[in-house]
Amino acid sequence: MNAGKTLEFPKGFLWGTATAAHQVEGGNRNNDWWEWEHRRGTIADGTTSESACDQYNRYNEDFDLVKGFGHNAHRLSLEWSRIEPKEGVFSSAELAHYRRVLEALHSRGIEPMLTLHHFTNPLWLAKMGGWENPRVVEYFTRYAKVVASELGSLVRFWVTINEPTVYTYMSYIQGVWPPGAKRIRSAAIVMTNLLRAHALAYHVIHEASPGPGCSVGIAKHIRILDPLRPGRVCDRAVARLSDFVFNRWFLDAIETGRLAWPIGMGQKVQLLSATQDFIGLNYYTREMTRFSLSKPQRLFIENLTRPGCATNDLRWEIYPEGFYRALMDLKKYARPIYVTENGCATPDDALRRSYLRDHLVQLHRAISAGADVRGYFHWSLIDNFEWAEGLGRKLGLVAVDYATQARAPRPSAWVYAKIAQGNKLDPAWFE
Repeated sequence: MNAGKTLEFPKGFLWGTATAAHQVEGGNRNNDWWEWEHRRGTIADGTTSESACDQYNRYNEDFDLVKGFGHNAHRLSLEWSRIEPKEGVFSSAELAHYRRVLEALHSRGIEPMLTLHHFTNPLWLAKMGGWENPRVVEYFTRYAKVVASELGSLVRFWVTINEPTVYTYMSYIQGVWPPGAKRIRSAAIVMTNLLRAHALAYHVIHEASPGPGCSVGIAKHIRILDPLRPGRVCDRAVARLSDFVFNRWFLDAIETGRLAWPIGMGQKVQLLSATQDFIGLNYYTREMTRFSLSKPQRLFIENLTRPGCATNDLRWEIYPEGFYRALMDLKKYARPIYVTENGCATPDDALRRSYLRDHLVQLHRAISAGADVRGYFHWSLIDNFEWAEGLGRKLGLVAVDYATQARAPRPSAWVYAKIAQGNKLDPAWFE
């Protein structure tokens, strides 16, 4: 960032934060994650989501913070297991609750972006095989239709599925998320079912939408994957394969309507083609990739953190230039882009502020180079339950004391507030 140079963002740009229901609400006892986190050894720090941030009851308090920061948007998710606690049984009380949540955002002048699936599944679905069961497509479409019919008048931006490739990888390749499988064949089935479910949900949301402004997409995690040893052909080859499968396969399938190798054989999926009005980008880091004979179950691919690099608390490389690279790669899809997640796990708020500054500089650079980016949602508004890592990781602009549920905005929250209110990045704010 040039000294003294203020970076202006496009008029109407959305500035906000993002959360996920299970990570902040507390009390989600009827999903597969609740059961998983209560097994010994599944969560790194031994905590559970139990009360989490109690946002189910404290959403007004948190949305007052959002309004006070001057954000004009907020991304949140629904908890499927609350809305459909038993197969085919929908809770009018929980739908009314989420209506109140969305109305609370609107009353404060905050545009909601609503996610239907953010990693958790109802227990009844998990017991039926979850996303390996082909009927999950039918169940998810029915859920999307009910939600869109009940809440569609309050939602313009919809995310059908958050990070489908991450969900598949963590749950069915690494096996560190429920159901804890390590089967490549299962992963291929799950990816295919996620695609089919997204496609049908896209159509039912548009059919139920009361106006022309409805916009539907996915939130796609993009992780820069570079060869660890660029001079070695095998490392370059597995880096290209990793990049295609992890970063591009899902998005390409949506555009073409076909399942490419290695997950499919080019077969066409009904109603899939062009089912995204925008692309949501979740960007955090880069990994280095190398060929490894010891990883046959992962197609001989090993991913590593670059030796000697700066990292966050999740041991992820801090690599702002990768944000620019990811955004420029998405240009080819010719869709509006919203940054649906970007943030830093660290107790060091000075590091969080520099991370924010450096990544927004790269965001502005991408916009200047022609990337059609229309919004940025920082992960996260508040500290929360970070899945297999537990409650100990600090990703919030706002700190949470889990014993008292007291909220305390960090200095980074006020810097980000200036950015959102001014729709610009001023270097003086980081001095």
